[in-house]
Amino acid sequence: MPQTKITLETRGQGLYEFTDAVQSFVKGYDHQEALLTIFVQHTSCSLIVQENADPDVKTDLQAFFKRLVPPSSDPSMRWVVHTTEGPDDMPAHIKAALTQVSLSIPIVHGRLALGTWQGIYLFEHRDYPHRRNVVLHISG
Repeated sequence: MPQTKITLETRGQGLYEFTDAVQSFVKGYDHQEALLTIFVQHTSCSLIVQENADPDVKTDLQAFFKRLVPPSSDPSMRWVVHTTEGPDDMPAHIKAALTQVSLSIPIVHGRLALGTWQGIYLFEHRDYPHRRNVVLHISG
């Protein structure tokens, strides 16, 4: 089965669209009907399918998650024990647990079955730049 790994460079917290890289991988294989699995090999970032037309959606999502899970230095997060890697680390693990580390997207007629305004994003939950490995696998 076709499989590849791509590396995404982040600049800190945020949503990083990589739909084009995924589409390029899918176009390289002769699969009319299949299933694409996307898996991120990390525990402090996640994957989401989200609107890619209006940048305000990204802004609002980031603001929501910052309010939902603030840094462990925030007084409301006094209960956090895992703080060795900084105040953004445990909150990043929580955000990843609340979202997804893998996605399944159908391939129909050789193309990703995404909606008109949908894009594939790596959701970086750490404050500092990271290199994130994402595995793409086609089955079917």
